[in-house]
Amino acid sequence: MGKKAKIKLETGTVYQKEEGGTYYFRYQIKHERKCVSLKTQNQEEALEKAKGLLPIVQATTEEVISAHVKVARHLAAQTRPLALKDAWNVYAVHPNRAFPATRHEELSYEITFMKFVRHIGEETQISAITPSIAESYSSYLKTTAISVATHNRKIQRIRKIFSTLQEYHSGPNPFQSSTLRRKSREEQGNIVRRVAFTKEQEEAILRELDNPKRKLMNKVEIRVIYYLGMFTGQRLKDCVLLQWEKVDLEKRRIQVKQFKTGKEVSIPIAARLFSVIQEALKWKIDLYVCPNVAKRYKKVDSKGKCIGDNLVDVDVLRVIRWIGLESSIKVEGRRKKMTVYGFHSLRHSFASFCAEAGIPKAVVVSILGANSEIIDQFYTHVGEEAQEKAIAAITGETVSKESDAEHRNAEALKLLEKARPTKKLLDDLRDILTGRKSF
Repeated sequence: MGKKAKIKLETGTVYQKEEGGTYYFRYQIKHERKCVSLKTQNQEEALEKAKGLLPIVQATTEEVISAHVKVARHLAAQTRPLALKDAWNVYAVHPNRAFPATRHEELSYEITFMKFVRHIGEETQISAITPSIAESYSSYLKTTAISVATHNRKIQRIRKIFSTLQEYHSGPNPFQSSTLRRKSREEQGNIVRRVAFTKEQEEAILRELDNPKRKLMNKVEIRVIYYLGMFTGQRLKDCVLLQWEKVDLEKRRIQVKQFKTGKEVSIPIAARLFSVIQEALKWKIDLYVCPNVAKRYKKVDSKGKCIGDNLVDVDVLRVIRWIGLESSIKVEGRRKKMTVYGFHSLRHSFASFCAEAGIPKAVVVSILGANSEIIDQFYTHVGEEAQEKAIAAITGETVSKESDAEHRNAEALKLLEKARPTKKLLDDLRDILTGRKSF
């Protein structure tokens, strides 16, 4: 045969994509072109395999075709029986299982799967779960008033379990289809989002933490944690579990390896935070800056699941309610309330204050540790002036070349002139404000 050989059969064609390469069998089913690799570079062997497929491609139903093609391509391997009620125990010791970073997520895998098992039926065989059953379960989840993100996490966990247990079911993973996952745009109408604190609200929180009438478990340590959140922008877990070895009082810097991302950041210690940390030295008893809260945060239940994080979160939210803010609100279509104000709001506030102060975005990223939506939310104003000029250009409007700073300078000079200062003073101020004279 010559280069890129082609051999016409009664139905279909045997061919090579390149000289000396693998042979393929191309045919049509209901006017749709299909292609199967014959997995051989030998001409005679390829023709033999292709002729063996002829009765298959001439079959009358798609089901027969599908079954025969599986056999012909050696895809219909023998599956071992496994009931859903026994599947988790097999998965839990399988070498290809998921290895979550936390015990909480590991238990979430089990809980998610066992809910699926109860819904489908414990005696059902793994091999009996089809894509249509998976689609039906996805539709059921949509009726349970959970968020899009929660829905997709459940589907992802079950997909991983079926992928791991593939030897117990034939064919593709029934949870592989992208149609099982929901789209984020489904929640576009939901305008409830995490809200940043104002400077006044943050100061109110600090005043309440200093108020002796307010009672709270480990209040002095919670106060330190709030200061850390306000002046570093770090997440609650990073603040609660901050260790003394990461605090350099001489250089006035804090080193944080973020639990969520693993990213390491170095943050200068603000003057107000510095004095609070010095106070914390009085109770230094172990490696944690806030030892009692850290111990409470790491509390686990009988299954090893962390429950302390929720306990500390409740303490933190109580402080927010002290200043008259509701931490969460009910949202239509959701079973659980959505958090509006929480410790994470301090992270939003940090980004907001930096944006207002004109701090470059890259600097904020270096502190918060991620180029996240939080930062983007407060830096959308970048380029607004250029956008306004573009809109003015297409509408034929005149674009003023006077910047906001120049406008303010001009207004300031007008006020000074009304105050009748000396001509020399006015000239000096004008030179400074217009950049003709430095100071």
